[in-house]
Amino acid sequence: MNRDGFLKSGHTPSLLSAFLYFDMSFMVWVLLGPLAVIIMGDYPMDAAQKANLVALPVLGGSILRLVLGYLTDVIGPKRTGQIGIALTMVPLVWGWKFVDSLNELYIVALLLGVAGASFAAALPLASRWYPPKYQGLAMGIAGAGNSGTVFATLFANRIAQHFGGWQVVFGLALIPIALVFIVFTLLAKDSPNQPSPRKLSDYGAVLRQRDTWMFCMLYAVTFGGFVGMSNYLTIFFNTQYGLSPVRAADFATVCVIAGSFFRPVGGWLADRLGGIRMLIALYAVVAIMMACISTLPPLAAMIALLFIAMMALGMGNGSVFQLVPQRFQNEIGIVTGIVGAAGGLGGYFLPKVLGNLKLSSGSYTPGFLILSGVALLCILLIFLVQGAWKKTWIGSGGKARIDSPAMQNTVAS
Repeated sequence: MNRDGFLKSGHTPSLLSAFLYFDMSFMVWVLLGPLAVIIMGDYPMDAAQKANLVALPVLGGSILRLVLGYLTDVIGPKRTGQIGIALTMVPLVWGWKFVDSLNELYIVALLLGVAGASFAAALPLASRWYPPKYQGLAMGIAGAGNSGTVFATLFANRIAQHFGGWQVVFGLALIPIALVFIVFTLLAKDSPNQPSPRKLSDYGAVLRQRDTWMFCMLYAVTFGGFVGMSNYLTIFFNTQYGLSPVRAADFATVCVIAGSFFRPVGGWLADRLGGIRMLIALYAVVAIMMACISTLPPLAAMIALLFIAMMALGMGNGSVFQLVPQRFQNEIGIVTGIVGAAGGLGGYFLPKVLGNLKLSSGSYTPGFLILSGVALLCILLIFLVQGAWKKTWIGSGGKARIDSPAMQNTVAS
């Protein structure tokens, strides 16, 4: 990669701002995942209720991503990001001072989705500054903000135990969010190559295209798998292996690190090798790992398998969004919101599947087998559509074609 060319081709302060916004938002978005084991001390929950608690923030993020995606195209990603950061403080204050029942906690969980919706503003802020040949790397760097999950899994339970309550974690989380708001306001800048504001009818036009639904399916598995597992792994380790809240969260952190820090690698490799090749290989790895995980091996083997699976899911996130800007260059805000929402829905259903099947069958095996089958389905779908993609907007393996409509629109802008 030409490092100087990459740095000169875009706007580094905006890329940094997008990363920080995404990073701290992800930390807040998944707070309830590691804290769920401690929260059970105040509000006893069965397997389905625990899954519901950690799934609701992901559902809220899915819904609100559509809203922020629309606002990004209307008022720009910077102003949208400022609104998103400010609104993120609302459920944090509520969870810190005012929650006194499980039902209220469910509402707070749903409102935490505004942090997950940061995806729809942060990625367009970064993407619009960079040319097609650097899209995978730029989106990978901005998207590596999902590393914020590491802060949640590593520190949330420790802070809760040290200060004697999970509510304190919500209050302390306000500090980095406020700092990011200041940095984002000072450094972020909208690209001069902003598309014209979109109408609601434009969403309908995008949704009528098959490729939109394909990307939704692909991202629901990669991103949904990553964020769903990130939220649920602490509960899984605590339930399956009887680990303490802090110990369970530590092992979850190891797995989350794999998915977070390998996302840029996935985007970079997709730039070099092609998004299609990368996705086929990564879904194959996920399918194999989930099948092995379903045997519920000893703890050491389980951590190794989950590490590889999360690494593949994280790289898959970067690979999907190496392709998306190529196909939908002029509708990136709308498509980012839609595809991001689909990813969030995947993250919502994953804990529900694992938790509900655990409650009904007494084992996690059926849930992980289903996840393996879904990954295999993605491989089949890619094989079915790759011929049409190569004829229209990408070259062999998934590299951008200069004569494709998306590339021509980019050159013209």
